[in-house]
Amino acid sequence: MKPEIAPAPYPPHPTVPPLASPLLQSIQGAPDGLGLAQLLALHPDVSRRTAQRLLAGWVAGGHIVAVGQARARRYVASAQAASANRSNAANLANRAQGTADHFPATIPLSADSRDVLDYVDQPLSSRKPVGYQRDFLQAYEPNLTWYLPAPLRRQLHNMGHTAQAGEPAGTYSRAILNRLLIDLSWASSQLEGNTYSRLDTRALIEHGQVAHGKAATETQMILNHKTAIEWLVESVERQGSASAAGFDRYTLLNLHAALSENLLPNPADEGRVRQHIVEIGKSVFRPLSVPQQIDEALAMLLTKASQIGDPFEQAFFMLVHVPYLQPFADINKRTSRLIANLPLFRANLCPLTFVDVPEAAYSRAVLGVYELTRVELLRDVFVWAYERSTQEYLAIKQDLAEPDPVRLAYRDVIKQTVHAVVMRPGEDAMPLMAQAVAARVPEPDRAAVLSITVDELRRLHEGVLARYGLRPSEFAAWKAQAAD
Repeated sequence: MKPEIAPAPYPPHPTVPPLASPLLQSIQGAPDGLGLAQLLALHPDVSRRTAQRLLAGWVAGGHIVAVGQARARRYVASAQAASANRSNAANLANRAQGTADHFPATIPLSADSRDVLDYVDQPLSSRKPVGYQRDFLQAYEPNLTWYLPAPLRRQLHNMGHTAQAGEPAGTYSRAILNRLLIDLSWASSQLEGNTYSRLDTRALIEHGQVAHGKAATETQMILNHKTAIEWLVESVERQGSASAAGFDRYTLLNLHAALSENLLPNPADEGRVRQHIVEIGKSVFRPLSVPQQIDEALAMLLTKASQIGDPFEQAFFMLVHVPYLQPFADINKRTSRLIANLPLFRANLCPLTFVDVPEAAYSRAVLGVYELTRVELLRDVFVWAYERSTQEYLAIKQDLAEPDPVRLAYRDVIKQTVHAVVMRPGEDAMPLMAQAVAARVPEPDRAAVLSITVDELRRLHEGVLARYGLRPSEFAAWKAQAAD
């Protein structure tokens, strides 16, 4: 979205404008004042030029005070101006800390992003209720409309480039999978209020150890992320590098099903397009409520996403439009964060893990999309977050262990064999494994594949069951039989 060029300020009007104007009342009702963009959003029937003329007149008449310069300028009722100046330093200090109530100053923002932030930082009562704007999605033309300008896309490609760029789709994400499962599961869950630490997350994912004192929903959330990420990486390997691969209804719905398993009040909502009204907490945004309209918008969203050629534009498009549409009863933002990684996995680029992204920054950026259909703040957060992710992964790329070629070549055989053994709890495992391997693996590789399969079975725990298509109840029955 191109930034607007603000016209030169108008000279003071010779007479004081009407004091009963709704614009003046809005300023008087805002403790911290309002910027021009905020006023225009609250009063869309007033043109920019008219608003500027009125503001100049009220400033000249002493009824309001202009604080700040250029796009950062706010208009404060004169009685509030002194206190606003006194509190400004305290507000800046709080923002620099990145507290739960303030946007962190460590993330650099454009002037347009600050306009968005100023608006969403207002109390709910000062923000205008809005519904889903169909034109926002309809007006987007793949490869003609760009949320990420060309220089920014080039910057992102330079940051995310890996040595595996020319390899088959998914090679890099497979190579870093163990680290990726921990980082993305932990960081994405943190954005939802999950209190697992990174060490807790690692112990759960690698060893199946549930952190002491954590709610069952937190544990389930982490494990669901793990399952969904593994499934996404495997999907990329199956589908290849075509730009449309994976941006279809099947992938999005099944990704949501993996993320939402055992977390929704109604299990029928897992992986299903929303059939009822939802409300967004701490927002004046009201999503679509008619199922047919949601379905139609989702079809358009996926069609447009599949046509986008640049992986970063594709990723950002999904981060914008999946939460904005709210196609599911819940867990929309989590779904958008994972599906946004699909084009990056496919192009062997560094992933976007959201590590170190403050919830205060992410939530406000999404609010800017919800309530203003503006992407600037989310774009600044996206770029900052991606730079943090690439610093993590490019620093370790030299230390990545090469995947075991035998395990890679026969991964389906190994997984299916482990599944078959667990599903037949009364039988001797070794003959079953030997027979399965002999039937599907050439003789020179049989011993190595059988050895790997035995190791996989020995290491089996609840944190890796989804990898083998197993449920906890099936695993428990097998363990109980083996103990006897």
